[in-house]
Amino acid sequence: MPDLTLRAIESAIRESWGLDTSDPTDAPTWSPANPARGQCAVTSLVIHDLVGGTLLEAEVHLPDGTQQGFHYWNRLAGVDIDLTKEQFAPEEVIGAPQLINRVPEFPWLAQEQYLIFRDRVYKALGLAVPGS
Repeated sequence: MPDLTLRAIESAIRESWGLDTSDPTDAPTWSPANPARGQCAVTSLVIHDLVGGTLLEAEVHLPDGTQQGFHYWNRLAGVDIDLTKEQFAPEEVIGAPQLINRVPEFPWLAQEQYLIFRDRVYKALGLAVPGS
């Protein structure tokens, strides 16, 4: 039976990040030195797939007030689980979260990245890949 502890899930997730799983809008700033960059949507969705809980979304702003993008993470049993918060520079400010159901099914900018990431994490955990 696969090990589905949060520690095992986190390890599989961190091992599965790559340029090919980064949100296309963040891909130009992704690097091995900051592997969490652009991984928040795919990471939060895979955690949601595996253990449920609630998805959170917040705007991210630059010091001049312009919106940099959005940030996604999970809430499990009332505890926030954010494995990608370290992607942000100190000057990038994460706003107040809103509860969301899921990101749009199709078309979604990072749909291909999500599928690559989901399959990689499931394989790392020894789980059957959905749809295979």
